[in-house]
Amino acid sequence: MATKVILEQLITNADRLNSLVDEAKEMAFQHGILLRTPETPNSSEVVSFAPFTLFPSPVPEAPLLQALAVHTHFNTLVDKISQDPDFLQEALDGTIQADDFVAKLFDIYRKVQQEDRTQSIVVGLNRSDYMVDQRADRTSSLKQIEINTIAAGGFGVSDRLSVVHRHTMKSVGLLEESKCIQDTSRTPRMSAALAKAWELYGQHKAVILFLVEEVQLSQLSHRTIERELWKRNIPVVRRRFDEVSRRGSLDADKRLFIDGLEVAVVYYRYGYMPDHYTEQTWDTRLLMERSLAAKCPDISTHLVGTKKVQQVLARPGVLERFFPDQPQVVEQIRATFAGLYTLDMGPEGDQTVAMALANPDKFVLKPQREGGGNNYFGEDIVRVLQEVKGDERRAAYILMDRIRPRIEQNILLKKGLPLKLTSICYEIGVYGAYVRHGQEMVLSEVAGHTLRSKSAEYDDAGLTRGITTFDNPLII
Repeated sequence: MATKVILEQLITNADRLNSLVDEAKEMAFQHGILLRTPETPNSSEVVSFAPFTLFPSPVPEAPLLQALAVHTHFNTLVDKISQDPDFLQEALDGTIQADDFVAKLFDIYRKVQQEDRTQSIVVGLNRSDYMVDQRADRTSSLKQIEINTIAAGGFGVSDRLSVVHRHTMKSVGLLEESKCIQDTSRTPRMSAALAKAWELYGQHKAVILFLVEEVQLSQLSHRTIERELWKRNIPVVRRRFDEVSRRGSLDADKRLFIDGLEVAVVYYRYGYMPDHYTEQTWDTRLLMERSLAAKCPDISTHLVGTKKVQQVLARPGVLERFFPDQPQVVEQIRATFAGLYTLDMGPEGDQTVAMALANPDKFVLKPQREGGGNNYFGEDIVRVLQEVKGDERRAAYILMDRIRPRIEQNILLKKGLPLKLTSICYEIGVYGAYVRHGQEMVLSEVAGHTLRSKSAEYDDAGLTRGITTFDNPLII
């Protein structure tokens, strides 16, 4: 690749490299590719450029197109599972016994189900993450890491990174290659689903409530979504869990109000980890779930995103439950699955434990958590499984084949990080947006793709943890 030659030349020419890096960072500021700083996470008076790669990373066209092509089926799958209480009960039965967080989510789900008042407006924003797995025989295949059904991030401030990457490519003479960098319209498309749900609610004075975290590093990304909604004259308010606890209420018709404002849509940018909740805010989650407001996601869709559901879907015959008489769709989805194994109590789970302890480097141990930094690798798998292998606590985890990703070279730009040529691996993310009204799917589309890269020395990822950087695919 021409970029590899350029990188090797740049790394030996400090003056040229520093000049190009300064240009790239300044363009990032010009185009709003910004994050608040860890030192002042709740203030926008001091910001920094969001971490990104100096050049786009080479990505084979075939797996990228495959990931985009299959995603409309993932939209359908997530929505169908969310409407199947028997499946969710069966799939999560062991996990509920072992994982207090999932148990509390499922308790809210049960209570909402018992009220037998189906929300007619359902809105989903999701992101399915993949790596290109490199096999020993030098062939490769696209493999899904996970699907995120709550607070799917990675769009917003990064939307204009393609402009920066085209500039860096042109600056080093790669004019033709720069044409291979695609623009995406992720934020307008994702925002359009929220707007459609608001429209279907039918109250033009009602607001979209962004439920946000205490430490708001990602607020500038949220603002890009808010801007798209305000363009449509849709009012947006931001509130924390504790604020909704104190000032939120339901009226007799179960309409949700916050500070006197009726809420049409609750958009969860928070609430996906146990430490996001207190006893009081668990009650607040139930309050919002019981309301007439559309939730993004509702509690059932949140549960669909658990790792346990992902593992159960990989079992023979399960996808056919949701796509009867559609073998091609089943084949498309199943082709993206890595090996996934249960750790529920019983002979099958025992076999999984033995397999993992015998060859821990071949697997990843996954708890039911989001946000990066939660998975176990290598000797850590042995440590965790030795502790829980004999009791039901092991059902809080699943085991997955470890993906061996493509390795590329790039220069990572992060505040305070020395400039060096780094071996990186990347995740392809594909966004989906859908809105269902009753039984009619009124909007379902693939909302674009993203690329996030990290140094290959790290096992796990996470943008807010300072490991992952924004990237773009250079189609090869």
